[in-house]
Amino acid sequence: MRREMNNMDDLLVKYLLDESTRQERGEVEKWVAAKTGNRIYFENFKLIWKRSKTLAAHNDVDEDIAWIRFKDKMQETEIPVIPLKTNPLFKYFRIAVAIVLVAGGSWLTYLMATKDSFSQEISVHSGAKTLVKTLPDGSIITLNKNSKITYGKDFTAGGTRKVKLKGEAFFQVTPDKTKPFLVDANEVIVRVVGTSFNVKSSIKQTEVIVETGLVEVTKKEEKVKIKPTEKVTVFEDQSVLAVKKNEDQFYKYYRTDKLVCHDTPLWKLANVLSDVYQRQIIVSNERKNLPITTTFDGKSLDEVLMIISETFNITVVRNDGQIILK
Repeated sequence: MRREMNNMDDLLVKYLLDESTRQERGEVEKWVAAKTGNRIYFENFKLIWKRSKTLAAHNDVDEDIAWIRFKDKMQETEIPVIPLKTNPLFKYFRIAVAIVLVAGGSWLTYLMATKDSFSQEISVHSGAKTLVKTLPDGSIITLNKNSKITYGKDFTAGGTRKVKLKGEAFFQVTPDKTKPFLVDANEVIVRVVGTSFNVKSSIKQTEVIVETGLVEVTKKEEKVKIKPTEKVTVFEDQSVLAVKKNEDQFYKYYRTDKLVCHDTPLWKLANVLSDVYQRQIIVSNERKNLPITTTFDGKSLDEVLMIISETFNITVVRNDGQIILK
């Protein structure tokens, strides 16, 4: 275990010095996302580094003495301590610690004071794959890839159960009338007692689709309630909440690995494919309203495009990262 941490310390320093390879950067980011303790360790590491960069030009200190002081301070506050090593990279890091301790004592006080605030939140990142997470109250969240939820360690202790969402997730909420369940996504608040619904949040908009139960959606002073098969889309620059009927099942794709089409206009399928496969897919004006009825079950993008091409006698053109159907 200690050897593993030593190896990770090496990678963290190289990461902050911008000397790591793409593979090493990936290892660091995966490690940080894996556990709350890893994230705290990395944040402490990074804070020291940032602070030292602004002070380095103005200080001449004994890094050996400062390093001992640093370890003592960290152990007193139960913050993970970066081990002393002979690696040249770590000599550079020790100098950074020395600078911070001599010229930035107030920063270390701040770090110790905010240590608890780091540990009070639990973050769950899905990374490159869909992830299912069961919360302390028994609620189940399915995170789409590259999404994140954050909730407090005292999640069930207060009068509400609150999570923050970045990205997309499907919620199956355990009923508890005494503690409403709240989802905060880009200042849009989704409030429920026990129900199932999908929330997709990006910089520009947040979409809520209800499968079962009743959901209340709020932004600023505006508030609406939506029922099963209904949805509301909230745009970043607007507060108007318009409830509409949800006319497709595309929001389920990351849970079922299926794209179900019922007389779906080709332009709409192309938009969904662009989102699912992270590629820019464009349909020519003559073809955009062609209706398609089929189910793509676990298909790759190339397989989907081949089926579309054969069904409508469409030419698939790949050009500078774009895929054009014409």
